[in-house]
Amino acid sequence: MSAESGNKGVGAKLLKQLDYSVLQQCMHCGMCLPTCPTYMETKRERNSPRGRIALMRAMADGEAPVTKSFADEMYYCLGCLACQTACPAGVNYVELFETSRAEVERSGVQPRGQRDFWRWLTLEVLFMHPQLLRAVGVMLRVYQRTGLQSLVRKLGLPKLMPGKLGALEPQTPTVADAFSDDLIDAVESPAEKPRYRVALLTGCVQDLVFSQINRDTADVLLANGCEVITPRNQYCCGSLHGHNGAPELAQELARRQLDMFDVESLDAIITNAGGCGSHLKHYGHLLHHDPVYGPRAAAWDRKVRDIHEWLVEIGIRKPVAEPATVDSTPVEVTYHESCHLCHGQKITSQPRAVLNVIPGLKVKELPESNWCCGSAGIYNITQPEQSAKLLERKLKNLESTGAGVVTTSNPGCHMQLAFGLKGKPGAKCHEVTQPVSLLAEAYRREGKGVREEG
Repeated sequence: MSAESGNKGVGAKLLKQLDYSVLQQCMHCGMCLPTCPTYMETKRERNSPRGRIALMRAMADGEAPVTKSFADEMYYCLGCLACQTACPAGVNYVELFETSRAEVERSGVQPRGQRDFWRWLTLEVLFMHPQLLRAVGVMLRVYQRTGLQSLVRKLGLPKLMPGKLGALEPQTPTVADAFSDDLIDAVESPAEKPRYRVALLTGCVQDLVFSQINRDTADVLLANGCEVITPRNQYCCGSLHGHNGAPELAQELARRQLDMFDVESLDAIITNAGGCGSHLKHYGHLLHHDPVYGPRAAAWDRKVRDIHEWLVEIGIRKPVAEPATVDSTPVEVTYHESCHLCHGQKITSQPRAVLNVIPGLKVKELPESNWCCGSAGIYNITQPEQSAKLLERKLKNLESTGAGVVTTSNPGCHMQLAFGLKGKPGAKCHEVTQPVSLLAEAYRREGKGVREEG
């Protein structure tokens, strides 16, 4: 790839330091092409996984510099990892992808100014300091609950906001009434003697927007014989930083997480967010050069489990509650797969197994269930046009199922689907929830307490 006029680019230091065998894995067979949303949209080789890998390899070989067009290509990629599932050679695309984005940020080929400000505010400030992030959440909650948000929208003020802010304002998620630490005690025990001792990760966006799902997760764990340990004021897992070219910040957050948990005393460390879980299971690789934290991170990786994965592993207790029905008709649900849960963690059957044990549910398979919804971390912010196309494709598939409820297992997907359905008030599918929440509801219908105060 040639350098643009006025920008000769810089050398690819990080890609050159990468284990070269990782770059050589790609056989250019093309099996990834029909699974790649961006390639299927443009049919351009450079917008495909193998095209991007060819660019990366050229830079690692010193045949091409890092340029703005390469930067644009790396941020056009969703990072959905569907190519990893399709690849017969086992290409570790996530390592290539994250290294390339870090290379882009190190090179300085991207526009400065406003972009640098927002990266600093989000990656370096808000998502590094959980108390500050929650303070912003409280302010946003007041803005939404007092009616100020409704007034701002009624007056059309978002249109006056600079840049893309006005277009993004309608996508602002509703902040939860209470955060996870207010809903879940530091230690909670099941009614009977616990079979397992687990820790619950509450996340950052999950904590601010979907704290009730964290409560549901704790209740499901209690109902399945687990003592639940939930450390206070937990940090962001670092996936946002790792996926957006800030590996040093991702490493720092991994160290902070490790310091919060007594890993050896736990049977498992539970995550209920697909994107976070994929990153959390790779702390060992992230910190493998760290002589102090490296061994601890490797032990951490062995304990991290997605909630659905853990329930199937220990054997889900089937609820004995009355079936969930609407006018005596079984509730029809479908399931959208989080990209990083199915492609990153290879967890596909377990969420379906959770749904299938719930009395009264009729599970209908979603066409293209593992096709990206367009959320992809902050992709709906950085690439709104392509994100909207992917969302519309997903909504059409949802409607084809005839199901009234769609479940998913990632906060980004949850918000993206809810935003899309809000714009289609006449659609058959009208609700977004998660498998663990439906299971928690079933346990509550049993009329039995699932916890004792810790």
